[in-house]
Amino acid sequence: MASKNRILIRLESTAGTGVFYTTEINPKNLESGKLKPQRKYDWKIRKTVEFKQTKITKKKK
Repeated sequence: MASKNRILIRLESTAGTGVFYTTEINPKNLESGKLKPQRKYDWKIRKTVEFKQTKITKKKK
């Protein structure tokens, strides 16, 4: 079996609305280890804005 080498990332809106998307990336395919800013839909302001990559923080129970 192949080892799982994908990591979870969080894409946060630069509009400051708190909207985010989560996705997986394969770090081997990226040069700098980070995604370029992506344009996605922010449903709170009803516009397409830039989303930047941030780390996912896990809550402790």
